[in-house]
Amino acid sequence: MKRIIFISGSRRKNSFNRALAESAAAIIGTRACVSFLDYSAIPFFSQDDEYPAPEEVRRIRAEIMEADGIWIFSPEYNSYIPGGLKNLLDWLSRSLVKDDPDRVTAMTGMKVTFSGAAGHSGGMEARKQLEKLASMMRMNHMEGEETGIRLSAASFASGTLYMDDEDRRRLKDQAERFLSFIGA
Repeated sequence: MKRIIFISGSRRKNSFNRALAESAAAIIGTRACVSFLDYSAIPFFSQDDEYPAPEEVRRIRAEIMEADGIWIFSPEYNSYIPGGLKNLLDWLSRSLVKDDPDRVTAMTGMKVTFSGAAGHSGGMEARKQLEKLASMMRMNHMEGEETGIRLSAASFASGTLYMDDEDRRRLKDQAERFLSFIGA
């Protein structure tokens, strides 16, 4: 069975992006094994600590490399991806072996897609940044429309992610295409 790791850019327990990821997991159902990456204990990136990598970084890299695909769900903070997510990606962008001329990382060639729930933009700026990072990190980014949920005033007031039929259709379409993309 194919394995997909979900990464929520918001580490808040009841985040909108975690709820969006859980909706995607429900769509995928038993067609792939979905797990959520816990990166709450990863240290701030520093080249001083890069080799050997800290134990938590090695654990995360190993988990990532066992996956067939990565789906990142990111909010948008001040038109950027969250700092914690950027820190994780900084660690994952680094070579596994010091002085590797090929710069092979845990994410090299990894199949990836992005979604997000955010204010007016629906996380469009965050997804654009993730696309640039995917290219720089030599990930295999799935082409086509990705899901951006524009959070309503009701969502912000209640703390609940509300999706309309079109949002659900786009998320389902993205999930179906991603399953096909990873060969599930």
